[in-house]
Amino acid sequence: MRNRLTTRQQALGISLALFGALLMTPEALATRIADVTHLQGRRGNVLVGYGLVIGLPGTGDGGKYLASIVQLQAMLAKFEIPLPTSALADTKNVAIVMVEAMIPDNGVREGDRIDVRVNSSGVSKSLAGGHLVPTPLQGPGLDRIFAFASGQLRLPDSKVKTSAIVTGGAIMEADVIHNYIAEGWEITLVVEDVYASHAMAATIAQIINEDVSEVGEMRRIAIALNPKMVVVRIPEGQRDNPAEMIAHVESLELLMPPGEARVVINRTTGTIVIDEAVEIGPAVISHNGMSIVTTQPPPKPTDEAPLITEQRVASIQAPNRDGKGARLKELVDALNQLNVPAPDIIEIVENLHRTGKITGKLIIVE
Repeated sequence: MRNRLTTRQQALGISLALFGALLMTPEALATRIADVTHLQGRRGNVLVGYGLVIGLPGTGDGGKYLASIVQLQAMLAKFEIPLPTSALADTKNVAIVMVEAMIPDNGVREGDRIDVRVNSSGVSKSLAGGHLVPTPLQGPGLDRIFAFASGQLRLPDSKVKTSAIVTGGAIMEADVIHNYIAEGWEITLVVEDVYASHAMAATIAQIINEDVSEVGEMRRIAIALNPKMVVVRIPEGQRDNPAEMIAHVESLELLMPPGEARVVINRTTGTIVIDEAVEIGPAVISHNGMSIVTTQPPPKPTDEAPLITEQRVASIQAPNRDGKGARLKELVDALNQLNVPAPDIIEIVENLHRTGKITGKLIIVE
């Protein structure tokens, strides 16, 4: 293949990180079922509440922000300290905040401590040095208190002064336990999005069934329902200790079926991740004064069309692979060497995909 590329003469900075994710042989991709799935029911939950931060060095909401003053007045009233709002008009060391706590995927028990994030919801300039007063945290329905949060605030990012965390600031007042076993003694393995396919679900079900089967007899305790879900029935003899059976299933190794060729672009970071199998077909692109020509199969040089050896030309040679086209990785790597800016490379790749010149799935991450 011969490619002709001309571009601006000045050197251009580039912030592109290119990772070639190689498609290896099935033997090299043996992995555990737990690496590509999670149990249905295993999920995080968010607890929320509104509270007050006190002790701020004059950076609070101030007396003009009525919402904070009203909440401070209500809190003082609970301790039988009645004060009119006028008496709190000059208060600048208090800020009204929203408090969030994320319950871990595997749940928590009463008495456990979890971290909380505190964000100013008023006009406070900074939460640095503040202390969160005891704040009840409720679940999604806001109908039950699951925890109380309090403690000294810490700013994880000194540039963002209105967001803070309290490490271990919430104490659970109730258990949050996930139920993984459905009626009929069934568990559901949910295939992660990046691996989800009918081939993957069928492979997982087959591995589980083969593991529990005797020679000459196939037991079917696992069924692939769709690209993301595999239902597994816990055998009657293992229902006294289902955790052991679940752990065994998750530890089973499987041979990864061939995956689809993908190009993942993160426009924010300027990152492109390209599977080795992604190819490009014949195309001509003109972009910001830059011209790219790709042809397949490669023509023989002639007097009218000799091979080009200019310094600013990207030479992308397609290896002999039974007449297949060049890999996209080779084009992007050549553009990277020519210091083409990351946004330009991303736009070129997107244009190639729009015209059907890329053999692979394009995934955009903003």
